[in-house]
Amino acid sequence: MGKSILICDDEPLIRLNLMNMLADLGFDEIVECGDGAKAVELAMACFPDLAILDVSMPGMDGITAAVEIKKKLKIPIMLLTSACDRATVKRAASSGIAAFLTKPLRQQDLLPAIEIALQHVEEVENLKEKIDDLREVIENRKIIEKAKGVLMTKNLVSEAEAYRIMQKSAMDKRKTLLQVANSILKEG
Repeated sequence: MGKSILICDDEPLIRLNLMNMLADLGFDEIVECGDGAKAVELAMACFPDLAILDVSMPGMDGITAAVEIKKKLKIPIMLLTSACDRATVKRAASSGIAAFLTKPLRQQDLLPAIEIALQHVEEVENLKEKIDDLREVIENRKIIEKAKGVLMTKNLVSEAEAYRIMQKSAMDKRKTLLQVANSILKEG
């Protein structure tokens, strides 16, 4: 698998079992700790590909730790719990948790949950990039439309003719349409 993982559970035996399961699944680097505050600290220090946190721990619980980690890192976080009530599930869902794993944890449940969580985060990041690209296209289009309006008013030409003027200028000057539009707007 070639990935690094952070695990956090206040029960050393559970951590040991989980570490063995993850090693069998091919995780190169397994970082472990027993409390939420330490999990946040370790996540910021070692940048794992994934984190598995116990829900109930003394001090900072797993959901609070997950929220803190997600503020800085874009990694899937899975919760490990022995019992999950509606309030906990709702709190976890609103915190962006990738999956719930229940104790006692079985190795056959671990791999599918990890693979799905990793894939989901990748898909979300790709969608965010597409959204950012679309925002940029819209902003560029607004600038081009404003410049076209300036040309229409200044030269008393149709919208199509203003656009052709901008296209020809872009080709002649070997500039992008956006660059031409920005220079038209600067000239006023």
